[in-house]
Amino acid sequence: MASISPDELALELSNQCLRGGTWPADLLDALVANALHSDSERAEAGSHALFAGVVERLADLFEPGLCGVYAHLFARVIARVLPELDEAELVARYNRIRAPRAFHGDAAAVRKVFVLSRVTLGADVAITSVILDAAKRRFPDAQIFLAGPRKNWELFGGDARIEHLPVSYGRRDNLADRLGIWPSLYAALSQPDSVVIDPDSRLTQLGLLPVCPEEKYFFFESRAYGGEATLALPVLAQRWAGETFGIPDAKAFFSPLEPLDPGPLPLITVSLGVGGNPAKRIADPFEENLLRGLIREGELVLVDQGAGGEETERVDRAIARCGAGPDKIRAWQGAFASFASLIARSRLYVGYDSAGQHVAAACGVPLVTIFAGFASQRLFERWSPSGPGPIQVVRVEDPDPTKVLTEALAAVQRL
Repeated sequence: MASISPDELALELSNQCLRGGTWPADLLDALVANALHSDSERAEAGSHALFAGVVERLADLFEPGLCGVYAHLFARVIARVLPELDEAELVARYNRIRAPRAFHGDAAAVRKVFVLSRVTLGADVAITSVILDAAKRRFPDAQIFLAGPRKNWELFGGDARIEHLPVSYGRRDNLADRLGIWPSLYAALSQPDSVVIDPDSRLTQLGLLPVCPEEKYFFFESRAYGGEATLALPVLAQRWAGETFGIPDAKAFFSPLEPLDPGPLPLITVSLGVGGNPAKRIADPFEENLLRGLIREGELVLVDQGAGGEETERVDRAIARCGAGPDKIRAWQGAFASFASLIARSRLYVGYDSAGQHVAAACGVPLVTIFAGFASQRLFERWSPSGPGPIQVVRVEDPDPTKVLTEALAAVQRL
């Protein structure tokens, strides 16, 4: 299969999984061989195809039956990279831990609680923060750690109860690097008098990697939990926390390490980031016309420049084409946690389906989200923002820029 590209291998492999739940091992082995290749460019292409084209494609459908398919498939990948782990035992363990079970131990005896980051910022606000809230209340005397990258912990670092266990994990890392964190992660989490809570984290490859003794491990299988219910992930995480830890009203929250004060100006915050998924974006001239419409609301419009590259170029171009001065609209650059603290203090938030919407929802800030490019109806339902404030979701079926602009500005007016 040397002549077949990694993307083509991933597409055929995922298609076969979706058609019948079974897949030919030779396709997977060929894709893994690319992901582990000694040539760095080839390994990068193979790793991207494996995670984006297979793992994320299966996960984004939120079909409970596909969780088992994924477990069998990726257990084979793990055993290839980490031969000390047995493929069959990984699957057997996964089938045990995926069944929700309540904590019946002595909460006072638990000294440390490790909550695993989901790695993506929006997911940590929408899902992980609900579980952090439940952990703080169920284990009032324990140390609570968020295990994951620093930028994720910064979303909650202002809360004195939440400490940081640094774990380096990049969404663009190669397969060997992503799985290579396992020995140190196991050593850090397998501590006496501790509990590990996994909200379907990338750190464990969605629950497949064992990171502590099984009896201390609690797993929220977010891709299957809730079944056919049309509920958002924060609501499902709340329900799971109630069933598992007896905290039925845990809520998403945001407590930044270094909050910023926007000053006395009324503020509209905007994010045009799409997390590397161009299907979420509406074509030009949508963004510049959206910003023009927001400027007419009379408040200062602050637009996050994002992480650089194409996103920053788009933001700068859209602002420049607005023809308005810095008293009306400005670009903002910096850590996401700092921008999120400005979202929390704004009068209105507007953006694509991304992390900003979940911050606004958790803080009760009125928000408009433009939701396009979703792979399934259930993905739309699961990732739609949910919170105590007014929310308008512009569901994009027809990505015509003029039509979407009309709907988005009408949603702004409704708020």
